[in-house]
Amino acid sequence: MNKTKILGIILMIVLMAQHVHGNEGKTPRQKADPQKFTRIDTTFKSQGTTCAAWLYLPKGVSRPPVVIMAHGFGGERTMRLPAYAEYFVSQGLGCLVFDYRTFGDSKGEPRNYVNPTRHLEDWQAAITFARSLDSVDNKRMALWGTSFSGGHVIVTAARTPGISAIVAQVPFVDGRSSGRSFGYKLQAVYHGLLDAIGAALFNHRHYVPMVGGPDTFAMLNTPDALEGAKKLLPPSVSPGRKCPANIALTSFFYRPIKFAPKVVCPALIIYAQQDTLISPQDVRKTAKSMQKTTVIGLPVKHFDVYEGETFEKVVKLEAEFLKKQFARAPVGLRKDAGIK
Repeated sequence: MNKTKILGIILMIVLMAQHVHGNEGKTPRQKADPQKFTRIDTTFKSQGTTCAAWLYLPKGVSRPPVVIMAHGFGGERTMRLPAYAEYFVSQGLGCLVFDYRTFGDSKGEPRNYVNPTRHLEDWQAAITFARSLDSVDNKRMALWGTSFSGGHVIVTAARTPGISAIVAQVPFVDGRSSGRSFGYKLQAVYHGLLDAIGAALFNHRHYVPMVGGPDTFAMLNTPDALEGAKKLLPPSVSPGRKCPANIALTSFFYRPIKFAPKVVCPALIIYAQQDTLISPQDVRKTAKSMQKTTVIGLPVKHFDVYEGETFEKVVKLEAEFLKKQFARAPVGLRKDAGIK
């Protein structure tokens, strides 16, 4: 074979390779769906302090119903909440996802202050803000909470008229139902008092780990808590986060189960049958005392709902429930339609 033929074969191979690679590069762009929503950075005030939020709006939908969302114990909106919000918005729903005061991009001190009363104030502020928006239908509004905030949405719905529906995922329902050991409870009281006294007398906060292993003191230290919590964290966030310790005292008195009978809107309760943080029996009891409840128990652990096949199943169930309830709710008119 002469040199001319060899060069010709080599040139043909190179051209074929470029053609294949060129098609490979074009295929993802051709198959990729265009973005079907917008996410707007926004803020609102709660008790005079700024809370950071994202407002998700589906494209091509005029004034969609809105789902207000916030995280559980020590959580921030960056911790898997976008996965839920993006699915909901793909189904034509708007979402307002916010950080509590002192968490994430929200302002306030002391940082990472877990406090049920303050969180509930932030939920009310988020509702007020959402009802002021022209871009969503303020007559069709749902509350979505998970773990600690699953309890918050129960309490908030009981206190707030005009809520279309709530979703409470693996919800915290009773601070008195903890199965912690006597030794843990003694440590919790010690750390809680140290923080409360230090804050009252010396303006100094005593911090403890939010999550830890079973052999350490942390607010969440059941066998699967540390590994489960790591699954929620973005790469830039350390698992060694801490919070003021007085939540060890105040959580005992926080009992969303007492508010459940006053929830008049439809509610979807999804709980983990293998939950080690929250009593499945107490969740079922709470759901039973509500007036219009759909209860789903899954053979999983507390943190399994945030990823994988369980997440895919849960988020679809939640979206279907929300769309069904919004379809039944009255559609709100625009503010410029003569409504005063």
